[in-house]
Amino acid sequence: MTRDVLPAQPPHVPVLLRPLLAACAPVSGVWLDGTFGAGGYARGLLAAGADLVIGVDRDPLAFELAKAWSGDYADRLRLVAGNFSDLDGHAGQMLDGVVLDLGVSSMQLDLAERGFSFAKDGPLDMRMAQTGPSAADLVNGASEERLADILYHFGEERASRRIAHAIVDARLREPITTTLRLSDIVARCLPRPKPGQSHPATRSFQALRIAVNEEFSELVQGLAAAERALKPGGLLAVVTFHSLEDRVVKRFFQRAAGEEPNTNRYAPAKSSTTARFDLVTRKPVGPDAEELTANPRSRSAKLRVARRTDAPARPVTAAEVDAPELPQKGRGK
Repeated sequence: MTRDVLPAQPPHVPVLLRPLLAACAPVSGVWLDGTFGAGGYARGLLAAGADLVIGVDRDPLAFELAKAWSGDYADRLRLVAGNFSDLDGHAGQMLDGVVLDLGVSSMQLDLAERGFSFAKDGPLDMRMAQTGPSAADLVNGASEERLADILYHFGEERASRRIAHAIVDARLREPITTTLRLSDIVARCLPRPKPGQSHPATRSFQALRIAVNEEFSELVQGLAAAERALKPGGLLAVVTFHSLEDRVVKRFFQRAAGEEPNTNRYAPAKSSTTARFDLVTRKPVGPDAEELTANPRSRSAKLRVARRTDAPARPVTAAEVDAPELPQKGRGK
């Protein structure tokens, strides 16, 4: 039986909340929501029976919006400003569960002034924490080679060199400071999309956002921090929104569960390792037809869940989990 009733109309629909709660049932104890956002997962966990949810976010806007309702949960909800890469430190105690909802939130995407959307004109910002170098700083200051590497490795953009050249050529005439100007520059480098295809600037905006916020470094560190923070039997649930994120999470869970595939049949068999996680979801869980109808943005979402064993935690590197990294060359401005 749940303790609270989920709000009928939350400000933003939390993606894959129902299958997440089903995979993690019964929910109890202390949970940490490492990407608090509009609070949809935190409220879902509290409604499902969590005694305490620690909400962590690096975006100050998340806590501004939460002021209107967070008091309803009294001491069952604790909010912490910070990055989920440090979630074990933010928790201050061992956890029964961790939830990570990766990528940009609807809350951020819908605000033109945050500069995440190629469809709404606004300042070219993209900073989740609203501090540090912005996307405009990167677009106007990085070398052509560096920009091409970012677009290719973080956005899987095949036309990365063509787009990078067009960006550098355009900024020589006038600095690129708005989302629509950048979107137009990118779109001119690519064929007009067919009906049903994504916007031409989708991959480029994804890549720049990832670079500005160091998202893959955060993810690798966050997965390792969750492993350190979870009690034996504790659950780690991760929702991803594009193939690069999902690949990292999949590889992390495979290796942590001792299920790393031997890709070369001629290589010596890998020695067995003590599993640090047991897989709860053997395959990623996607949205059902009902959720797709209610929230079209959920179409690319995938949920993976694993349960912590009592094996000691170990460090994780980007290379071990196939996290994209930029080449060392061409790192200058």
